[in-house]
Amino acid sequence: MTIEMLTDFFMWCTVINGGLLIFWILTWMIASDQVYLIQTRFFPMSRERFDIVFYCFLGAYKIFFIFFSATPLVTLLILGS
Repeated sequence: MTIEMLTDFFMWCTVINGGLLIFWILTWMIASDQVYLIQTRFFPMSRERFDIVFYCFLGAYKIFFIFFSATPLVTLLILGS
């Protein structure tokens, strides 16, 4: 596997994961009440607890996005140039 192939792979991983992250944030900003109502049908919890769980998952996703998508892409771009 060449550096160019790995760079392309991590570029698409970064684009897809970044898009999912933006979609998740926009969904929360626009339709947080609907998301809460849908999720509490399956997992009953208070609104405060739901907000905490949401932000924890969002934070974890951001960390994984940075360390497993963006950082390898930047590293490969530096190595490739």
